[in-house]
Amino acid sequence: MTRPAYVVCADTGSTFTKAAAVVVDGPDAGRLLATTAVPTTVGPGLDVLTGLDDAVARVVADAGGAPSEVRVCSSAGGGLRLAVVGYERVVTAEAGARVGLSAGAKVVHVSSGPLDRPGVAALAEARPDVVLLVGGTDGGDSEVLRHNAAKLATSGPRVPYVVAGNVDARDDVVAALEARRRTVVACANVLPRIGVLDPRPARAAIRDVFVHHVIGGKGLTKGPRFARLVHGATPDLVLAGVEHYADSGVGDVLLVDVGGATTDVYSALTPDAEESSLHREVVEVLWRGRTVEGDLGMRWSATGVADAALAEKLVAGAEHDEIEVAAQLRHDDPGWLPATAADRAMDARIATLALTVALRRHARPAETVDGRTPGRDLSHVSVVVASGGVFRHAAPDLLAEMLAPVTTDHAGGWKVPVRPRITVDRRYVMAAAGLLARDHPGAATGLLADALADV
Repeated sequence: MTRPAYVVCADTGSTFTKAAAVVVDGPDAGRLLATTAVPTTVGPGLDVLTGLDDAVARVVADAGGAPSEVRVCSSAGGGLRLAVVGYERVVTAEAGARVGLSAGAKVVHVSSGPLDRPGVAALAEARPDVVLLVGGTDGGDSEVLRHNAAKLATSGPRVPYVVAGNVDARDDVVAALEARRRTVVACANVLPRIGVLDPRPARAAIRDVFVHHVIGGKGLTKGPRFARLVHGATPDLVLAGVEHYADSGVGDVLLVDVGGATTDVYSALTPDAEESSLHREVVEVLWRGRTVEGDLGMRWSATGVADAALAEKLVAGAEHDEIEVAAQLRHDDPGWLPATAADRAMDARIATLALTVALRRHARPAETVDGRTPGRDLSHVSVVVASGGVFRHAAPDLLAEMLAPVTTDHAGGWKVPVRPRITVDRRYVMAAAGLLARDHPGAATGLLADALADV
């Protein structure tokens, strides 16, 4: 019997390395043959390939035969740390920060206006892996962009630079950086004109820099093999999976991933043309994008959930005090696991609050210069995907409780989904779908159709 052609898709996370064997050809394209998760081997004296090779070997043993390819995404070693240097805080710097998040980066620093010596020092102190240099609309002011490029060329950190500003100044900016032996990738402007945000070229450039110039310098392994396997940062590939799922015909998609340290929200939405014409932002809403809440999580950032829930008036008094004590325990011991029904109920409550606050921040109207921002309209979301261990391992009653705010929380100032299909990524396949989407779109579609479990 001929084995079906399959690809192993792996995600080397900061804690666990997950792998999936997925059929990519024939009538069974998208069928999940095997999955596994093993500890990621990152740290002094360790090699990330040890855990990756272990995970790949396990799914290959279960799938049988040999895979046609191994594809990897990674957030190990802290993922991709991005600094944004722009012109105006509420315009190009904001645009750059949004694009950086959509590209799967952790935005560790944002500056606006002409850089001075303290500004360059603050940028270096943030220890970015990549600097995204933006500024000006096409044909607009280029003085600040040119100034910042010259400043970074002489005294900026020796990391790769992605230039995505005023196209009229691009050649001069690239020349100034390259003259000082900086690695530079240039692309189209993220903000070609006021009110138009184009993330795709910069997102592709950041992905290219991450794969070819950052991964190898993370100290995760010796030699080039890991870098050759990596196709991008994990959050970037998850967003690619969400986008592909929306484009496959299911409609608008919303994914909420509650992790130990962050809560990420991804959305692929279709903007309402009439609403958009009534509300024109200086920097338009990124209708396909991601937001990251670094203060919301189940373990390392659990204390932030208690504080944020209090600020959002979701909890008060004795309940807040109880959650604060439980959150501190989880923060102090990230490996802690719930052992009783009460422990599991508290984990569920923390997850509910993290999800609620993260969704409000993702979708609510933002503050802009003219104050007329509509925010993200989620009312047309057809599919909600819950990701993260707290959802994957939850009992049905707790799962329904944790996900209820997706359709019932009307206090955030945004339109909630109306009767969406609510699913859980129990097999952790969204990153795998993103890895397959470009070259094996049918397999990515089939994988998501089969592997996402309804609540």
